[in-house]
Amino acid sequence: MTTLLAPVGDAPGTAHQRTARGGRRRPSRARWWVVLAFLSPFIIGFCVFVLYPVIATLYYSLTDFQAGSYRPVQFVGLRNYHALFTQSDTFWVSVRNTLWMVLVMVPLRTAWAMFTAWVIIRVKRGRAVYRTLFFLPSMVPVVAAALSFIVLLNPVGPLNRLLDVFGVDGPGWFSDPAWSKPSLVLMALWASGNVMVIFSAAMLDVPRELYEAAELDGAGTWQKFRSVTLPAISPVIFFALLTGMIYTFQYFTEAFVASSSANATSSSNDLIGYPANSLLFYSTELYRQGFGYFKTGYASAMAWLLFLVIFAATVVFIRASRRFVHYSGGGR
Repeated sequence: MTTLLAPVGDAPGTAHQRTARGGRRRPSRARWWVVLAFLSPFIIGFCVFVLYPVIATLYYSLTDFQAGSYRPVQFVGLRNYHALFTQSDTFWVSVRNTLWMVLVMVPLRTAWAMFTAWVIIRVKRGRAVYRTLFFLPSMVPVVAAALSFIVLLNPVGPLNRLLDVFGVDGPGWFSDPAWSKPSLVLMALWASGNVMVIFSAAMLDVPRELYEAAELDGAGTWQKFRSVTLPAISPVIFFALLTGMIYTFQYFTEAFVASSSANATSSSNDLIGYPANSLLFYSTELYRQGFGYFKTGYASAMAWLLFLVIFAATVVFIRASRRFVHYSGGGR
């Protein structure tokens, strides 16, 4: 019987001996090549567009390399990192502006999305329509949204004209250093529909029994929101704050478009940060140093420093979240 079950070309008893030794056949090597062939687009793309740039920027950050220069590249060690902290005034301006956005825009955007979601789920009729209206702005391309707000918040634009009707002297918005960052915050609140949808789903998923128990204890609207809704949606709050923080540390497109479009200066490098460097963020300063002044080594050092800061802030935030994030299973 063993001889009949043996594969063609095998000696009698070979299959029995192979099964007795290992119990299971070893997979053919040809199958691994098939797997690698299917994975090759991802592997090649990852190595070329992720792994190589990461290693290259780490190397460049330790050199005086300048893109487009024929001068020999010299190893300078940590000189670029030292220059960031001691020889650049714009570096600290970009750091302060970026931290301002992280500490102001991220909490406000999260709170606004949470509030709009709470209001929408309490609407009895037309809930889907209102949810769609709040979500649509988040689908507008970032550049188009920034240009629209530049037109809307122009010193002689529609909003200031409307304020003039009520006798209010409108600010300069993107042309005024005191109002430029708040203008970006307004645009972020307008386009917070994607976060609002997540909060809506989380609030609708809160068990109704918890609200009924709170009502039996005499809890009002605010008490139910504070004691039932907030703990139940705390994982979503954590997610919104964490992803918002990571995104805002790399804030670039909106500030770059606002600075470039609201300024009539002809020099492209002077456009970045207008007005008065109030819109100079870390990523825009990195772009100016790397692609405006072609200081590739210096810009690479800025990129790695940003990575380390985001990584450290993420680790600290995740560890701190154990105190206020409550999961449905009871774990933290």
